[in-house]
Amino acid sequence: MHNLIISNKISFDKTLEFIKSEISNIRTGRATPSLVEKIQVESYGVMSELMHLASINAPEPQTIMIKPWDKGILKAIEKAITQSDLNVNPVVDGDLVRLYFPPLTEETRLALVKTLNKKLEEGRVAIRAQREKVRDLVNNAEKNKEISEDEKFQALKDLDELTKEYNEKIKEMGDKKEKEIMTI
Repeated sequence: MHNLIISNKISFDKTLEFIKSEISNIRTGRATPSLVEKIQVESYGVMSELMHLASINAPEPQTIMIKPWDKGILKAIEKAITQSDLNVNPVVDGDLVRLYFPPLTEETRLALVKTLNKKLEEGRVAIRAQREKVRDLVNNAEKNKEISEDEKFQALKDLDELTKEYNEKIKEMGDKKEKEIMTI
């Protein structure tokens, strides 16, 4: 594999990691802490992710409990969850917040699969954009006589194989997540 491709492979990996984190936030049949960890909460005038402000656990498959380290931000956590796209009502119970996720209906599952497919397509678009960026670098290197024409064609072939590999990884992640969503 050509050095230009190897040096830009990091951006492909970052795109894959971003997609992984994006689809982990999509709800499946079970309630998991990852659903709420990234919710932005305003505490003392600063926006912070919920995972930095509280302990989050899922004692039951349909319930998440959030126990803030500072009881003074209970209302801020409740407000942030209410404003999020989770479509769940938080219940303040003493010094913790409970979230109850009702079982998914068929209609909700199909809507979640649609959201999943949208996020996966965004990932594929990002991979294609990375490919075009590297393709331009290879073509410019050949124009500037830094690499030969044969090296250019080999690098482009390697780049296409790398792109195909990453698109397959995205598809595998999507298939696995879709199976989780559709499992009752």
